[in-house]
Amino acid sequence: MGGGARSGARLVQQQFDKTEITPRAIIVMGVAGSGKSTLGPLLAEGFGCRFIEGDAFHSENSIAKMRAGEPLSDEDRWPWLDRLGLAMASEVAAEGLAVAACSALKRRYRERLARAIRAPTAFVLLQADEVELARRLTTRQGHYMPASLLTSQLAALEETWPDEPAIVLDARRSPEDLYRAACAWLRSPGSPA
Repeated sequence: MGGGARSGARLVQQQFDKTEITPRAIIVMGVAGSGKSTLGPLLAEGFGCRFIEGDAFHSENSIAKMRAGEPLSDEDRWPWLDRLGLAMASEVAAEGLAVAACSALKRRYRERLARAIRAPTAFVLLQADEVELARRLTTRQGHYMPASLLTSQLAALEETWPDEPAIVLDARRSPEDLYRAACAWLRSPGSPA
């Protein structure tokens, strides 16, 4: 993805009525470099709701650890997930819908988020191979997450289970294709409501 949300937002040509899918929280998830912060704003624009960047909810200590190339522990992540979940819960309660970017690497993290949000929560998992992800991370600028942590993130990633409200998309597809595929799934009768 790499181009960022600002350039990607021009791809949204059709806005949807958010009452088609509310109340709901949408989490765009995946490891670093998968394109969460590109697709998330596109979905938020398309559904006319707020985009919440999960990275903004990390503590200063966690950011310092990541900058130093040290993977976060579960103990680092629980308060982060709770803060993000509460922000999503507030937005969903007020507006009926919100979109966030969050790695949500493990099932228990996704469950914790959904409990904190207290509304139907859908997950859009973006996946790509390690070579492509590493390429993206080495060209990404202005982010505290070093490419050296990619291996630990991939090792921690638990793919979504069949009973989870989730779709898996190939992150190598264009932002426009990902947007269309995610919107089609979110608006379909079989998606979580």
